[in-house]
Amino acid sequence: MSLRNSLAWRAKLLRSAENTPFRPWLRDRGSLTAALQARGQFVVWVLRQGLAMPTSDEAIALGIKRDQLAWVREVALLCDGEPLVFAHSVLPRRPRGSMTRWLARLGKRSLGALLFAHPGFERGAIHSKRLDHRHPLFLPALAAMGISASPPKHLWARRSRFAFGAQSVLVTEVFAPALICA
Repeated sequence: MSLRNSLAWRAKLLRSAENTPFRPWLRDRGSLTAALQARGQFVVWVLRQGLAMPTSDEAIALGIKRDQLAWVREVALLCDGEPLVFAHSVLPRRPRGSMTRWLARLGKRSLGALLFAHPGFERGAIHSKRLDHRHPLFLPALAAMGISASPPKHLWARRSRFAFGAQSVLVTEVFAPALICA
C-alpha cells in the first residue's frame, strides 16, 4: 500500500480485526451526541474555537485553498466524566451565512445537537480513517482525550460534510479506545 493510500479517507470501511469494535461508531449516520447522551452524563469541553488553517486534506474536502483561514472548533465529548471523542469541525469563511453565526454562539453546546435538530442540514457521505502520528489531528486527539501514558499507535476517526444552503462544515470525530470499553 502506498503512503498516499494509507493516508486517504475511505467511504467504504474495510473489515478488519482492528476496526471491528469501532465499526458501529464509524458507520452510524445518526447523531453521535444522542448516542453518547444515551450512555450517561454528556458534557462538551470546548478546547479551541476561532480562525485557523485547515489541514491539507480538510482544505481539499471543502474545496478551499490550503492557506485560507477557516473557522475551526475543537471539543472533547465526555460521557460520565471520561473524554470519549475528540471532535474537530471546519467551516470555510466564505460564503457567510447562518452556520457562521450558529457556530460562533454554540458555546458549550454540541454542534451535533444543532446539526441533527435542524431539518435544513444535509449530511454527506461518512469517510473513515485510521489516524496515526502522521496525521495532524492525532496528537491533539490524544491530548483532548487525556491519553499520555502508553498511547495507542492509531486512533479510529470518521468525518462527514454537513451542508446548509451554500455553506458546509466538515466534522471529524476521533474515537478514544475507552469508547468500546465504556
